[in-house]
Amino acid sequence: MSPGIQARVLIVARDDSAAGPLAEGLDRLGWRTVTARSEAAACTALVDLQIQAAIVDLGAVDDTEGLADRLRAACAPRRLPVMAMGASEPFQSDRGFDLTLAGPLHPAQAIMRLETLVRTAVAEEEFEVRVETFSERNCQLDPPASDGTPYRVLAIGEPAPQFLALSNALQRDGAEVVGAFTAFTAFDYLHERPFDAVVLWAGENPQEALSIAAGLRRNTRLYHTPALLYMRAESPVTAAEAYHRGISDVASPDTPEAVTSLRVVELARAFRRQKSVRAALDQARASGLMDAATGLFTRDLFAGHLVRLARSARLRNRALSVCVLKVAERIDLKAPRAGGWVARAVPQIGSMIGRLVRVEDTAARLAPEVFALALPATPLQAARAAGERIAAVIGCTAFEAGQGATPFVVEFDLGVAEVASPETVGYALEQAAAMAQTLKAG
Repeated sequence: MSPGIQARVLIVARDDSAAGPLAEGLDRLGWRTVTARSEAAACTALVDLQIQAAIVDLGAVDDTEGLADRLRAACAPRRLPVMAMGASEPFQSDRGFDLTLAGPLHPAQAIMRLETLVRTAVAEEEFEVRVETFSERNCQLDPPASDGTPYRVLAIGEPAPQFLALSNALQRDGAEVVGAFTAFTAFDYLHERPFDAVVLWAGENPQEALSIAAGLRRNTRLYHTPALLYMRAESPVTAAEAYHRGISDVASPDTPEAVTSLRVVELARAFRRQKSVRAALDQARASGLMDAATGLFTRDLFAGHLVRLARSARLRNRALSVCVLKVAERIDLKAPRAGGWVARAVPQIGSMIGRLVRVEDTAARLAPEVFALALPATPLQAARAAGERIAAVIGCTAFEAGQGATPFVVEFDLGVAEVASPETVGYALEQAAAMAQTLKAG
């Protein structure tokens, strides 16, 4: 790893037989890695570096009992997702890891899972801070709930013998399986009820299975639902292509159904945990403390929460950025701006911002036409990209301008700043606001 480049992923492996190709692939795709040959070296790296996640090669580690917990302890109080990769058979998923995948891992597959696990860890940290903020105002947030119901799996594809055998194995592992023979039926089911995982049978037409996976990734509600592709060994679709198209895991009929079933259940377990954290954070909306018109944090609530986020960021050695979005003056309205059409659009704009931010982010309304975002674990350039994305999406929406008048669109003056320390929270927010004001003047 070149000097000055920050490693994001720690790989724990005694040798490079599986870890080497994975590390090269992750480095090439922007997820810089560092490899530790022993547990002691791994813990040292976690203390010294801003590692976001760890991957343990089960085939190249002598003792995995309690290893995940020891790695997390070395990283505390920063939450560390620990993923394991191991041999396909026997497949075990009960060693304390956040997620276990069959090895060898394809880099694109690993990145999809890493992104989800890291975001879940940051969301859990955000929940801890949010509990403090709301407790100060006599509002208690319940911790993420544990759902003990059977995992719900949607099996999509033709009723081939191997596919039916996998469905039976899933049921033996305690999962509830719903079968859908066509894409239309599958999406009807997906919109009617929640599922923890999807299994796609490639069969004679693997492209149809991949198109279903692409449909999942284009839907904001279904985006994170894991999908395992069950395809023949002689399939024209490669595993690499499948992972780049949004597939979470790939199995073949040569893999024992019992092993494939455990892999599906493992994906479902991680997904359900992610959903529980999201639901816990969403409690803030019903707290009675939010801005009544937009559902966002009020100015005072945001100010107190931002100070706590800054303390948490320093304690956990994470980045923290703020973004200010001000409705621009350059709006093409035939009627005067003071006529109230912009003000009428503000609640919808605020509601859109609340839906467009990540679950771990905090959105607030600072003034009638000024919004702010607190973005944990986000450096400056990434914060700017997030603000620009939100502005672009809202900029594609037409708002009502009165009877007979042409609907108008909204642009934003955007400012971003990175919070260096808890003592500079106010300065960072002022800096972001001043940047937006400068853009307005320009």
